[in-house]
Amino acid sequence: MPLFSRLFLFILITGLSCKVSAQSIVTKRSSFYVMAGTSGAKLRQFDQLLEDRGLTGLRNKYHTVGLGYQARYNDFVIGMELYHNRGMKSEFDDFKINYRTSRALLNIGYAFIEESKFQLIHYMSIGAGFLNFQMLPQNSSQNLEEFLSNPSQGFILRKQDIQKGSQYYGNFLTETGFQLSYDFDLPGREEALEVLLKLGYAFSPFEGKWNLNELSFENAQSGAFIRVGAGLTLPDRNFFYKDASIGFYLLNGIHFTSPNGFNEKLESAGLNPFDGSPSNLGLRILGESGDLLYGADVFNLAMSGEANNLRNHSLNSLRVYGNLGMKIIQFKNIAIGGLAGLGYGNIRYTLTQKGKPNFPELFEQRAFDGYLKNSGLMAKPEIFVEYGIPIGQRNLFDLVLNTSFGYELPLANYKLGDYSMSSYMSAPYLSFGVGVRP
Repeated sequence: MPLFSRLFLFILITGLSCKVSAQSIVTKRSSFYVMAGTSGAKLRQFDQLLEDRGLTGLRNKYHTVGLGYQARYNDFVIGMELYHNRGMKSEFDDFKINYRTSRALLNIGYAFIEESKFQLIHYMSIGAGFLNFQMLPQNSSQNLEEFLSNPSQGFILRKQDIQKGSQYYGNFLTETGFQLSYDFDLPGREEALEVLLKLGYAFSPFEGKWNLNELSFENAQSGAFIRVGAGLTLPDRNFFYKDASIGFYLLNGIHFTSPNGFNEKLESAGLNPFDGSPSNLGLRILGESGDLLYGADVFNLAMSGEANNLRNHSLNSLRVYGNLGMKIIQFKNIAIGGLAGLGYGNIRYTLTQKGKPNFPELFEQRAFDGYLKNSGLMAKPEIFVEYGIPIGQRNLFDLVLNTSFGYELPLANYKLGDYSMSSYMSAPYLSFGVGVRP
């Protein structure tokens, strides 16, 4: 069953189970936040490979940025978090070595303390992730045709490759920890500014799930962490404003664009073009207060396939938006609104050789794969239509169905080498979403 369908089923089952417990008075609190932090992650086997050659091991930490959503019913807490982790870069000869991971987690917890504006929550997380380890030249190619004619510049190893699409997220990951938070009132607003601190431990419970070419990278997904963050929350003392809420949505859709010009470059180099249009899979957090809307989108566009008999390739783009807008029409459970978004986008092309050798031979030979990347600002206007279905006799939350239509505008050239991908980044899109709104 696809990830999107599984999460939809989970939301529906949760709603039905909440209906049973909705007979008593329920206090509610919803919030969204951004996080940053650090964690230790010593890659022992790779470091040993370096030490055997008289080289210094990689730096023992990675940095984290993330986005989260949380809803609390009485003392029961449920939420969703998305994290991107980047290891410290190390240099070797003319190469740079680094790794990155990402995680999508479902959080379940319990509020131990709720004293005035202070909260202490213990939580457990389950989810899935992605791992990328690479050794590439210090300076990337500046000419696309030269790159395509000789892409064997370093090596790239991936597990659960989201650059082929977010549906490739996989391998079981867990976290456990404590969250401390404090609310600061915002004058004239139902929302409060929430400041958070998270302490805990992340780990991969099944051995061997993060091995790459006969070398273990388990520790890239494990380690004690500390994270700090801030966001907006709707404390239960403000929930008499029935028109204020923060909802969480899963998005899936299609972008009406195609890399036609880039495909011509690929065909000139004797490589297969990409077929069709990219689809997206991501999430949206949307707060509303009266007619005002605010929040964030994160989604991943991907195309992939076989470049030729020896190589595979992928064309990927991540988009992160901050949104602001308003509801234009609200009639019973149907709403029509508009959003304007400003944020970050990137474009990434990867050309990988099939059947690379295992370590340590891989480290000695090195020249197998190629990678081009660029990034910049993005903007988008969007209109949407949504329909809310109340769940529970006391309306614990709404199950919301959403359809959005918009247009993305690149505010940079997004060059791969010397070739601009801005025309590919500029396109209308249609997305469908399902979510929950307390």
